[in-house]
Amino acid sequence: MDEAIRSALVGALGEAAVLIDEEARNGRRYDQWAVKHLRDWRGEAIAAPGCVVRPATAADVQKIVRIAAERGVPLIPFGLGSGVCGGIEPAPDAILLDLRAMDRVREIDEHNLLASFDAGLNGMLAEEAVAARGLTIGHWPQSIAISSVGGWVSTRASGQFSTAYGNIEDIVYAVEAVLPDGTLVTLGKAPRAAAGPDLRQLLMGAEGTMGVITGVTLRLRRQPERRDFTTFFADDMAQGFEAQRRIVQSGWLPPVMRQYDGREVRRLFRDHDRGGKPMLLMVHEGPGARVEAELAAVSQIAEAAGLSAGDPSVGRTWIEHRNHVPSWRDMFERGIIADTVEISGKWTEITAIYNDAVATLNEVNGVINASAHSSHVYGSGINLYFSFAAHFEDSAKMEATYFECWRRIMEATARHGGGIAHHHGVGRVRKPYLVRDLGEDGIALLRRVKQALDPAGIMNPGNLIPDA
Repeated sequence: MDEAIRSALVGALGEAAVLIDEEARNGRRYDQWAVKHLRDWRGEAIAAPGCVVRPATAADVQKIVRIAAERGVPLIPFGLGSGVCGGIEPAPDAILLDLRAMDRVREIDEHNLLASFDAGLNGMLAEEAVAARGLTIGHWPQSIAISSVGGWVSTRASGQFSTAYGNIEDIVYAVEAVLPDGTLVTLGKAPRAAAGPDLRQLLMGAEGTMGVITGVTLRLRRQPERRDFTTFFADDMAQGFEAQRRIVQSGWLPPVMRQYDGREVRRLFRDHDRGGKPMLLMVHEGPGARVEAELAAVSQIAEAAGLSAGDPSVGRTWIEHRNHVPSWRDMFERGIIADTVEISGKWTEITAIYNDAVATLNEVNGVINASAHSSHVYGSGINLYFSFAAHFEDSAKMEATYFECWRRIMEATARHGGGIAHHHGVGRVRKPYLVRDLGEDGIALLRRVKQALDPAGIMNPGNLIPDA
């Protein structure tokens, strides 16, 4: 890092906020993307940022951004590092802007059901703060304990209860952000607005390329009066998809609707395996009378669609263990490279996407698992969460197989008209496939927006936006 830049940062924020020691820099070299963890485990060199800067306020962020803009220095916003698509790839000349010190609960408004937080606040801490008032954000990503509320917005995240409560774009009320020229803006001030284009969308899903999110205001809901569970088994995935379509199109919205194929049932719910049949698990919650009515209606619809009832306690087991996952290093030590890839498609597309992707994954040398489950449901379609795993004695073969599996899932999805990204974002792993969703003209429009907001190209360069 250029000494003049470091001195400017120290002058603006103080010595303690500007870290150049090896431990601080190496700890921010990448996020949770499997590829970077694999390369690090194999002993390959991974570049560290030139320095790590820890702002405490939005005003601090403005100072940092202005210094970077004046000198043309790359600037990489970093929340809690839970991204899984390679959104973090610093260069030695880059400033990494670590937001974890911005962790205040700014306000909880019980009357209007709103809560405002610093962007770096841990998601679980945000949820616990409102839960103490009998409220909930209702946003439960699997990464809730290791992700930040600003990161949720920056990646357009989904939570496990999204079918009823919506995705992050449905929960966000306002976004505070520092633009690439250092301007501080607050976007969103009313329950709903027709005040021109929704400028919040410039930051949602931008993954640090359009500015730095410094604060968010989220809509809240009251804690549910009752929670219950149902489980059903289908003869095949198509039959289960059809049952889910009928449920949501009838107006019922169980917050959690998850359909696992037979391979995932055997792996995750071995004691409940019914000969490889797919399993549909649902969580029902809300006012007691509504839950009672929903349980009866959903059971009737599922039976009419040909599904058979299972043990509802599966849902309680899932609730208790849903966020437990092994570390990448644990898998590598066992000779396994794996990942999960989430996509979405209309009801008329989803079965073909599932069949095609699983079949083509099973053709890849070394693959020992190719499976999927659905976890987010809409009136017009549904998402799929593919899982793949490959085993090799020689770890040198892992990375090429990883990218081959990703390619096959992306191409199978696009082949049948689906969307190549549901809620993990784009990062670097999906960047080559973004044209499948946006088209060449859409990519050109995205570049024009980037050029207008960040003409010097300092904000998280190389992420999200395909190279011209």
